[in-house]
Amino acid sequence: MEASLVGRLEAAVSRLEALGAGAHPSAVPRGLADHEAAQDPAILAFDDLVADAVGRVSAAAGKIGAEVAEVTNVLEKAFSVGKDLLVRTKQTQKPTAEAMAVFMAPLNEIVMEANALAEGTRSNHANHLKAAAGSLAALAWIGYTGKGCGMLLPIAHVEESWQMAEFYSNKVLVEYKNKDPDHVEWAKALKELYVPNLRDYVKRFYPLGPVWQPPGSGTTIKAPSAPSPPSASLFSSSATSSQPKPGMSAVFAEISSGKPVTQGLRKVTDDMKSKNRTDRTGVVATEGKQSRNVSAPTSTKGPAPAKFELQMGRKWVVEHHIGNKGLTIEDCDTKQSVYVFGCKDSVLQVKGKVNNITMDKCTKLGVLFKGVVAAFEVVNCNSVEVQCEGSVPTISIDNTSGCQLYLSNESLEASITTAKSSEVNALVPDVNSEGDWTEHPLPQQYIHAFKEGQFTTLPVSHSGA
Repeated sequence: MEASLVGRLEAAVSRLEALGAGAHPSAVPRGLADHEAAQDPAILAFDDLVADAVGRVSAAAGKIGAEVAEVTNVLEKAFSVGKDLLVRTKQTQKPTAEAMAVFMAPLNEIVMEANALAEGTRSNHANHLKAAAGSLAALAWIGYTGKGCGMLLPIAHVEESWQMAEFYSNKVLVEYKNKDPDHVEWAKALKELYVPNLRDYVKRFYPLGPVWQPPGSGTTIKAPSAPSPPSASLFSSSATSSQPKPGMSAVFAEISSGKPVTQGLRKVTDDMKSKNRTDRTGVVATEGKQSRNVSAPTSTKGPAPAKFELQMGRKWVVEHHIGNKGLTIEDCDTKQSVYVFGCKDSVLQVKGKVNNITMDKCTKLGVLFKGVVAAFEVVNCNSVEVQCEGSVPTISIDNTSGCQLYLSNESLEASITTAKSSEVNALVPDVNSEGDWTEHPLPQQYIHAFKEGQFTTLPVSHSGA
């Protein structure tokens, strides 16, 4: 009885302190000491997930130290806030699209903190930082309110969010596979935290999202009466939106990007509105990034405007994106092609199978794709990475310096053609270790010899002696 009373008093003090700091009353976590929440099987299971799966990530980070330990600490805070939000869903009426920004604000603040560590860093642990920060978008499933809210079902959202973070996690695995087992352990633990652990948790307890209180009971979250400055509400622009679906899309996009939605917004074209995922990741995040790179001399003619559009229903055109890690093409089919031109320091994910994909004059671009019917082409590029999750019959690499190819088991029979290219490596799944990759450098030097009336060509072999 005394412990319960103390817990309620501490919760009340926390709410009063938050109110004194200007927070909205509904934004204050109040359930951690609540008896019912403490006995809820879903909350207890979440505690177990944190203790076990998050604990393994933290233990590995402790061995590495430096920025890896710092960003992992932020990840721990994000899951703690996630628990608070889950408790509050059981005490709160389902928020409107505008009020959801207020509800999810505590989580978004943590995501912004992680993104601040990862953005623009030249640290030796840059891939660790980007993997951890990018993975936190998976926790946005807590704000799912039903069909039409602007995001995938919770299970699919967790899986998709991890796919983007896995791009950087794989780079950690490849870099440290034969150098430092602690880094490999950290990358594997991070993946297991989300897939399968968080995914299976959501599947068991919240396959259709959190259970909110019915109207007339519980707490009501109210949206701000007027748009707030970015420092007060990271989702302030969604409160003024006249269309609920794009408003909710903006909420969850900002959890992924970690930037105020008032920064760098522009009008969305009609074809983009019909494809919410493209609208959410490819447009909002891009403009915010480009606004910080306008002053950098990217070419003698000045920076060209970014483009992300489907032309004539047949060709996706992605051009001149700089620093956009959230480009996504989701609504596509095998009759369409994808052409990527002049993009730098960005990541593009093609969620469906298309006819062909071409990368032209791109630098430090990563492309993840489901599969292609014809071919994947890399032309005039520098330091690019390509990951195939399905099948690809042909890969062509021409006049390119630095290309990492991550091939799935389904794509191992692909025909790979290279010309005037250097530093090309193909990475395939390690048959002896799940989750690891085996790297195979593709030859760039050849010996030509005239024998028996014709030239024979063999790759140069370096014995290492």
